[in-house]
Amino acid sequence: MKAGIGRERLDGERRVAATPETVKQLVGLGLDLEIESGAGAASGHSDDDYRAAGAAVVQALDLGTLDIYCHVRPMDPTTAGTLQRGAVTVGLGSPSSELPTVRALAAGGITSFALELVPRISRAQSMDALTSQALVAGYRCVLEAAMRLPRFFPLYMTAAGTIPPARVLVLGAGVAGLQAIGTAKRLGARVSANDIRPASADEVASMGGTFIKLDLETAEASGGYARELSADRGALQRALLAPHVAQADVLITTAAVPGRRAPLLVSREMVQGMRPGSVVIDLAAESGGNVEGSIPGQDIPVPTGDGQGTVTLVGIKDPASAMPADASRLYAKNVANLLALMTREGVVSPDFSDEVVAGACLTHDGAIRHAPTAEALAALSPGSEGAL
Repeated sequence: MKAGIGRERLDGERRVAATPETVKQLVGLGLDLEIESGAGAASGHSDDDYRAAGAAVVQALDLGTLDIYCHVRPMDPTTAGTLQRGAVTVGLGSPSSELPTVRALAAGGITSFALELVPRISRAQSMDALTSQALVAGYRCVLEAAMRLPRFFPLYMTAAGTIPPARVLVLGAGVAGLQAIGTAKRLGARVSANDIRPASADEVASMGGTFIKLDLETAEASGGYARELSADRGALQRALLAPHVAQADVLITTAAVPGRRAPLLVSREMVQGMRPGSVVIDLAAESGGNVEGSIPGQDIPVPTGDGQGTVTLVGIKDPASAMPADASRLYAKNVANLLALMTREGVVSPDFSDEVVAGACLTHDGAIRHAPTAEALAALSPGSEGAL
């Protein structure tokens, strides 16, 4: 079977869905691989590296001839429509926000696997792209904060005086949040954190942070993810967090609810209560934002409430793509491991009795297999599911 990996076309996307290491793995499974010329350049992999690993390098992929197509960013409907019926795709699908593409995949009879849907179970950890990319994002956002903060992170005791450590507050203690806590701690900051899932307290402590306990209902959904708080509970959460936000030099927000808009954790008024020169990093800016007023890819100066200065509000965009070498190393391994699970003697043949395969499948044989996405499409266009 012929598998293809192309150059990512989206501005700012520097990752690639296969590295020379994973090419060797997939060739070893019996697949014939084609790599579009320049696909790995931004992540440090030359065309010659791919050739040496066993792939054929082509100037442009002919998607209509591929049996398997691996990608990073979600496809657009046009790309999905050029694939041959029965082809298998593996990559990020963002099904809740890419409904036209999902419709095109189903209409074209494509068997698509969205890595966001990989079940969060032990056996699937090596295929969990959300976790691997959140690891990169959590690390990167602390570096972005450190570069903007007009002071040191660590404690320094000098002959000229003592410089106290910066105070870093992390909201959301998932994979990205825990990585942010650990990175800020290694840089010498005094770190505290909060999460609405009670189990996260021990995890925060294990990374060297101090857990802030609020008088709130617990909000943990299946798979260890957070669930969204009700409107009144969300308002109470912000009120309880306000004094902690005001004391922070750096605020990093990482909270997300899978398949939903990011919850609002921090109001503009809370940001204005911080000291002049403080920095706010909103890692959820691309999914709606945890901080009121954040815009992906922009630094916004927010005047402090006392009028004495500004707070820098940073809407992080493409954090994993900012570190394409290691982000691609991890992501490509996620892709290859999922394909390996479905490949026997050179043939990719998904076994839908396997909970990992079934859980990750978005579309197959003209049907949308992910129920929430099917429901969203049905609500958008009543009767459309029958046509698919």
